[in-house]
Amino acid sequence: MEEKVKIEMEFVVHASPQLLYQYISTPSGLSEWFADNVNSRGEFFTFIWDGSEEKAKLLSKKSGERIRFRWMVDEEEGDAYYFEIRIQVDEITKDVSIIVTDHVEEDEVEEAKMLWDNQISDLKQVLGSA
Repeated sequence: MEEKVKIEMEFVVHASPQLLYQYISTPSGLSEWFADNVNSRGEFFTFIWDGSEEKAKLLSKKSGERIRFRWMVDEEEGDAYYFEIRIQVDEITKDVSIIVTDHVEEDEVEEAKMLWDNQISDLKQVLGSA
């Protein structure tokens, strides 16, 4: 299997870090913008889109700051790939950004970037910051 490439994208979001964290770290928050439905049992999250399910393992989270998942498909293959959603606040301007880090197949980089663009756009609409 080919190595995946790491992509990192930054999106400015007009919302408080505390509110944002609820939307990136809880099943109810994630199901408002990331997937049609999200369930969790302990460290395992199930993301549902149009009837298809993808499972991910919660690798780490830091309250108010970031959350990191690994898709079970990568976990089962022993791959260390992950996706992370991190909240960053500029110390000077106090602008709030979301930094998305993901690992994708090399031929899917543009597609993945467009997908994240759409996902974060949905998040902004839910937050009323679009």
